[in-house]
Amino acid sequence: MSKHKLFIDLKELLNMIKFEHTVFALPFAFLAALSAAQGIPPLHTMLWIVAAMVGARTAAMTFNRLVDEDVDAENPRTAMRALPAGRIPRWAAWLMLGFGTVLFGVASGALGPLCWKLSPVALVIILGYSLCKRFTSLAHLVLGLSLSGAPLGAWIAITNSFAAPAWLLAGGVLCWTAGFDILYSLQDQNFDQDRGLHSIPAKLGTPWSLWLSRCLHILALVLWASFNRQMDAHLFPWLAWLAVAGILAREQWLVRRGNLEQINQAFFTMNSLVGLVFFSGHFIEWMLVRFSGIA
Repeated sequence: MSKHKLFIDLKELLNMIKFEHTVFALPFAFLAALSAAQGIPPLHTMLWIVAAMVGARTAAMTFNRLVDEDVDAENPRTAMRALPAGRIPRWAAWLMLGFGTVLFGVASGALGPLCWKLSPVALVIILGYSLCKRFTSLAHLVLGLSLSGAPLGAWIAITNSFAAPAWLLAGGVLCWTAGFDILYSLQDQNFDQDRGLHSIPAKLGTPWSLWLSRCLHILALVLWASFNRQMDAHLFPWLAWLAVAGILAREQWLVRRGNLEQINQAFFTMNSLVGLVFFSGHFIEWMLVRFSGIA
C-alpha cells in the first residue's frame, strides 16, 4: 500500500468516527480533573485521561458504524458513509475497534485501580448504545450516559473516588447530550418509523421531541449551576454558565418548530462550544486564584 493510499484510508477512518466530535466531552473531562485536583493535575495523568477518552470514543463510534452499516446503507442521509459506500473495508474498521478498546483498557489501568475496575462497565455502556435504537427510544439517554463517563472517569482518575460535584457535572453532560441528540435525530424521524427503529422523534413526533429536548437542556443547566455552587465558584464560572445557557438557547432557537435547515450549526457549532466555554470559566478563576489570590 502506498503512503498516499495509507493517508487516504487513515483520513477516511478518522472521518468515519467523526474524530473532531471528541471536543464535545473532552473539556468536561479536563474540568473534572481540574476541579478534583483543585489545580493542574500531573501531566502524565492528563495524557492518560486524553488517551482513555480517545480510545473509548474510537471504539464506540467504530462499533456504531459497524453495527449500523446496513441501516446506514438504506438511509439517504448516511448512505455515503465510508463503510456502506465501500471506501473502508470492514477488517479495517474491526482493527480500529480493537485499537480503541485496547487503548482505553491500557489508559484505564494507568489511571488507577478504580478506573480499571470500572472500565468493563464503561465499555458495556459505550458499545451498548449502538444497539439501543433497535429496541428502545431511550437510546438518547444512553448516549448521554456514555459521554457523562468523561467527567466522572476523570474525577475518579484524580481522586480514586466519587464525589457530589462529579455526579452533578456528569449528570449535566448526560442531559445536555440527550437533548442535542434528540434534535439531531429529527433528521431521521421518518426513516426510523419506516424501518422500525426507535427514537424519541419517531415515537413522540416533532413538537414533543422539541419540548423534551428543551427540558433536558434546562435540567443540564440546573445541574451545572449546582456544580458551580458545590465548587464555590465566583465570577468567571458563572459568566461561563450564562454563556452556555445562551448557547443552548440559540441551539433550540435554530431548530424551533422542527426547522432542520441549520441543524449542522445547531448540532456541531453550538455544542462544540459548550464544554470549552464552561471549562474556560473555571480555568480562568483558578488562574486568578493561583496567581493573584482573587476570584
